[in-house]
Amino acid sequence: MNPVEALNWRYAVKKFTNDKIPASQLKELLNMTRLSPSAYGLQPYALIVVESADVRQQLLPYSYGQDKIAESSHLIVFAAHSELGDNTVDRYIDKYAQMTKQSASELSGFSAHMKSALARMTNEQRQQWAHQQAYIALGNFLTCAALMKIDCCPMSGFDQNGYDSVLRLAEKGLTSSVICPIGRRHPDDQQACRPKVRFDYDELVLEI
Repeated sequence: MNPVEALNWRYAVKKFTNDKIPASQLKELLNMTRLSPSAYGLQPYALIVVESADVRQQLLPYSYGQDKIAESSHLIVFAAHSELGDNTVDRYIDKYAQMTKQSASELSGFSAHMKSALARMTNEQRQQWAHQQAYIALGNFLTCAALMKIDCCPMSGFDQNGYDSVLRLAEKGLTSSVICPIGRRHPDDQQACRPKVRFDYDELVLEI
């Protein structure tokens, strides 16, 4: 499918089959998501793949009755870093230096600029900023999944504290941002038969 066909094909699946997404396809999808843009390229988030049926059963009480998180092939949790600041930049600068063969001194100005930008934010603003970057990755994830004909259902309706507790995210310096079960749409999913409702181009796009 071309991108437009893929985006028309996808929808927020309400009911999944028990089919498993092959490991190779899942890795390809996650690798494409790894290439998503983020502010300064810092990628202040992680992708958590939850396949364990037991863990997903533990997450059900914190999913507001949405059992598709347990019935899908995998559950992907986008989790933002909760410890944000100089360490966020230093981690990236280390990777940047490794990839570009530049020294730390050559990157000092770049590093100082990013640290200054984060320092101007409050803790709450930095956390919100990290969640926003995770959502950018989610958008890319959904498009790539559609191109691969992998079904998804992005969900922001869940108990963040409950997920953080079950997945022990605080120990990893993370906090959940958004979740997305993936798999194959069930033939009985009535949502698949409904027309895609989107505003027309001229209703949504403002040309100035």
